[in-house]
Amino acid sequence: MSKATPPLILLFLILLSCTNREKHKKTTSAPPNVIIIFTDDQGYEDVGCFGSPDILTPNLDQMAKEGIKLTSFYAAQPVCSASRAALLTGCYPNRIGIHNALMPHSPIGLNPEEVTLAEMLKDKGYATAVYGKWHLGDDPLFMPNNQGFDDFFGIPFSNDMWPNHPQQGSVFHFDPLPLYENQNVIDTLNDQSMLTTRITEKAVNFITNNREKPFFLYVAHPQPHVPLFVSDKFKGKSERGLYGDVIMEIDWSVGEILRTLREQGLDDNTLVVFTSDNGPWLSYGDHAGSAYPFREGKGTSWEGGQREPFIARFPGKLPENKTISTPVMAIDLFPTIAALTGARVPDHKIDGKDVWDIFTGDTDKNPHDAYYFYYKVNELHAVRYGHWKLYFPHNYRTMEGQEQGAGGQPGDYRYVDVKEPELYNLETDSSETKNVAALHPDIVDKITKLADAKRQELGDNLLDIKGKENREPGRSK
Repeated sequence: MSKATPPLILLFLILLSCTNREKHKKTTSAPPNVIIIFTDDQGYEDVGCFGSPDILTPNLDQMAKEGIKLTSFYAAQPVCSASRAALLTGCYPNRIGIHNALMPHSPIGLNPEEVTLAEMLKDKGYATAVYGKWHLGDDPLFMPNNQGFDDFFGIPFSNDMWPNHPQQGSVFHFDPLPLYENQNVIDTLNDQSMLTTRITEKAVNFITNNREKPFFLYVAHPQPHVPLFVSDKFKGKSERGLYGDVIMEIDWSVGEILRTLREQGLDDNTLVVFTSDNGPWLSYGDHAGSAYPFREGKGTSWEGGQREPFIARFPGKLPENKTISTPVMAIDLFPTIAALTGARVPDHKIDGKDVWDIFTGDTDKNPHDAYYFYYKVNELHAVRYGHWKLYFPHNYRTMEGQEQGAGGQPGDYRYVDVKEPELYNLETDSSETKNVAALHPDIVDKITKLADAKRQELGDNLLDIKGKENREPGRSK
């Protein structure tokens, strides 16, 4: 540049250069990759950084140090199919007609008219894959390749839906457990000990093969749902027995995924989330996890049934080593990922809300008025409102006072009625031991009014109320 260049022209050229560099930066920045690792029936305490005294999880602990840990994250329901439907659609599962755990050959499944995370991101040019457990309908109409996933490897429903079920007898007559590669059954499983390893290998290969384009990877481990299986490399490694061995292998799997991201240069552009579908199946005793310090487990709306470990890591985008206590529910991941990736949310109503500002620590305010805890077939059991949780009359199962199961055989639940509304302050009583409804009638009234409004929207079979906004599940027959 000549010294004779007029100052105004020089300033113009500098500004033009900066503008062009910024434009280039925006057009060449890659969309973020998204990985969700979703375990089955894992308890809140079953990770080292969530308090496990006897299970080593170094990779998950390191992931939490490099990211965020949510201590009030909820699965949307305390059971398999409903929880997965919520995760993938951003909807309360009862809104879209998915209840409980779907059985093999069920005539219903996730309606193809619903929009899954995979479909939403596929429209943005993402490669998509699910490896592990599906459990949203095993009719071809409902399977992953018809729900936005390019690639599927795994089982179509829970790993106990097979002839070796310990309670089969005259109750269940399951067919052999099929292992799918996309739409084809490639094997039937008598031994599941290599399944976690094979799922991990698939995940690593998918990341490697798609390093040049954005991708969404959903790793849905069938473990630690009973029956428990682990490969020889982790057998007998944990002080917690077979259950601990299984969690250690899942932790290894997380480590392999994170290692691959680093090796492929994708680490700084990938959001990785780890959580579970519901709490531990307590009747299985030493083959079940721990929800400590929370009450009850899988199959109940108490905190132990739906409050799950949650870790998210996104270097440079999320804080490091930050613990967040603001409540979040699995329905919120869908719109949060939509906002992060610039994807378009569906035209139909969803229930989740964008909670990215909670993840980043920019706010501790949740955008929801409340979270609603439905279970069974459209029964509203509880509502969380701020640090309060109100339970309505309903029947639930408990192992309290019962003989625990052992060695893969379950104990027997007993069933208890909540007869009057019960209110708990989760800030001071996270174990839900002291019902303070009589001390706070104003809070009970406020939450009841919110619940009544939700009942008009989504119904409540306990009160024989039919919702006005429920959608039909998919039907194959």
